[in-house]
Amino acid sequence: ATFRYAAEALEIAGTAVGAGEAVMVGLTAADRDGVRYPAPDRFDIRRDARGHVAFGHGIHYCLGAPLARLEARVALRALLTRCPDLALDGPAGGWLPGMLMRGVRTLPLRW
Repeated sequence: ATFRYAAEALEIAGTAVGAGEAVMVGLTAADRDGVRYPAPDRFDIRRDARGHVAFGHGIHYCLGAPLARLEARVALRALLTRCPDLALDGPAGGWLPGMLMRGVRTLPLRW
């Protein structure tokens, strides 16, 4: 988990946070805002990604973001080129628990 401390008293989504109070940031909740997305828990590859926080923001923007995007593009293109008929073969096997990483336990595929 990632902790931050409020520099001054503030309110976050209706919750009061006092100056100096610790706030735990659940990274697995990033980009899953029910106000912004109609189905925040549903994986939708076509969802508008503008403003997502996967690589941070501003001064904390990830220096490796361009490399990570390139690696993903190369890996996904190679996978889909080698396995053009790749498809889901049943529902995913539930979400892994935790506050740091988000993923499914199993993802049955056929090719």
